[in-house]
Amino acid sequence: MRGLAEARHSLAERQRVAFLAAGADSVEIVAGPPDGLSFGERLGAAIRARNAAGAAAGAGAGAAAGGAIVLGSGSIPLARAADLRRFVDVAAGPGGHALANNRYSADVVAVSSAAELADLPPLPADNALPRWLEERAGVAVTDLRSRWRLGVDVDTPLDLLVLGSGRGLADLHSTAPLVDERLAQLAEVLTDRRAELLVAGRISAATLKWLESGVDCRVRALVEERGLRAASRLAQSGTATEARPPGSILGELLVRDGPESLARIVGKLSDAALIDTRLLLAHRHGTDEAASRPQAEDRFASDLLLPASIADPWLRALTESAASAPYGHPILLGGHTLMNGGLRLLAQRARAGAR
Repeated sequence: MRGLAEARHSLAERQRVAFLAAGADSVEIVAGPPDGLSFGERLGAAIRARNAAGAAAGAGAGAAAGGAIVLGSGSIPLARAADLRRFVDVAAGPGGHALANNRYSADVVAVSSAAELADLPPLPADNALPRWLEERAGVAVTDLRSRWRLGVDVDTPLDLLVLGSGRGLADLHSTAPLVDERLAQLAEVLTDRRAELLVAGRISAATLKWLESGVDCRVRALVEERGLRAASRLAQSGTATEARPPGSILGELLVRDGPESLARIVGKLSDAALIDTRLLLAHRHGTDEAASRPQAEDRFASDLLLPASIADPWLRALTESAASAPYGHPILLGGHTLMNGGLRLLAQRARAGAR
């Protein structure tokens, strides 16, 4: 956890400097201990405080509001200067517009009028912000989801290993040697025309299209619950209806046969697999992460294939099964980055190493 926090803090400082170079007037890193507030409550309070400070300085309410760019500390580590300038241009442009890296699962959002954010509802995370802006605030939202590198995010220690950079990387290699081994085995599968890869979870249409030519192996894809974290009822317009809970076909199989059956199920379908465990946890517990899901430490340990460090019995059994997969048939567990931009990075690295 500390290594991840240090890496995210380092990335936040790098982004602060980069956004200033891209033309932002000012950049503030907001950090502190957990306070129990939702993303929406915290962001709304920050915008109101900014507006009040600007008005007190004599800038006037309109000038105090201006535009804003909001991003998490682990967001868009692969962004280029031209990408950042796009966000700055929207934030500095005429009102009524917003730009996200992905409107269906946002990590960074530029809004031309920060006043739009002052009365945010308690959105659980930033992923739903573009949907709220469009459906509730009437803002025209565009996105850059065609730029796959902007979908890479540092949410878990595994993402640092996939990126191959960041503070604490050496410690991660020594802490999780099995993941290093499985990543090397995955590279062999990705470059083998006779092998088959299973990807199961929130895979984007762009990633699926890229896989047609981006890897040498055959690909079996089980695509489910795209936009899972953006589907908050607080962000949607219209009359509230009973929402269908998140579901997963693989999750149903694990309910039937138990989490210890993962390696057996995957072994019948493929030579290697990337499994979106956040979807499996949503299938099991629902979307309220604070209510009953395993703690972040457990999820991170699962991503690193360290079952002995996991307190939650179900997730520990699932991780033990993945870790027990036969040599040469790796199963990797992770989240959205692993399933999309991370997979592209791993495949590009595999092809370069095979030359």
